[in-house]
Amino acid sequence: MTLSFFDQFMSPVFLGIPLMALALTLPWVLFPTPTSRWLNNRLLTLQNWFIGRFAHELFMPVNLPGHKWAVLLTSLMLFLISLNMLGLLPYTFTPTTQLSLNMGLAFPLWLATVIIGMRNQPTEALGQLLPEGTPTLLIPVLIVIETISLFIRPLALGVRLTANLTAGHLLIQLIATAATVLLPLMPTVAILTATLLFLLTLLEVAVAMIQAYVFVLLLSLYLQENV
Repeated sequence: MTLSFFDQFMSPVFLGIPLMALALTLPWVLFPTPTSRWLNNRLLTLQNWFIGRFAHELFMPVNLPGHKWAVLLTSLMLFLISLNMLGLLPYTFTPTTQLSLNMGLAFPLWLATVIIGMRNQPTEALGQLLPEGTPTLLIPVLIVIETISLFIRPLALGVRLTANLTAGHLLIQLIATAATVLLPLMPTVAILTATLLFLLTLLEVAVAMIQAYVFVLLLSLYLQENV
């Protein structure tokens, strides 16, 4: 029983072929593509409005040179939201529950922001490792602490996304199993458990969107520090 709860986090395999690439490619097929018409349909108009509002809110505090990242971070936001939301459907696989995938997204983007800061403004980038007005005796300790915190950032990005989605999926499966077992024994309790399951599912929908937004928002904050 314990192993079956974690089977949902295993990468799907068909005829010995990993289907991770298919799971990562499929969400892009679901997005409506622009047409050559002057007027778009409602779905495409809603998508364009959402992308415009998100990019405006995300890059409002970022300096002008950082706006080059708008397409990349907006695409990443849509990609993560679609993966997280599709993973809530029955009999589906959520790639973002894999720490390797999340670290593969977090580490290169974080490293790119650090490289940009070291190339464009090395003095300011290194100055972030030592707060202004630090006592002389604390300078070596604070430099070590700030350096460790800097290198922990990509790990925190990946672990945060993985842990939140994994915990939510486990809770949904546990409560769904409890409702199924209790239905023939205690129908009233089973109905209450099913109601709790419905509310938890709504919460997980919100978590799926919020975690994707937080992932991209933190990347934009790292970018803002280095541009």
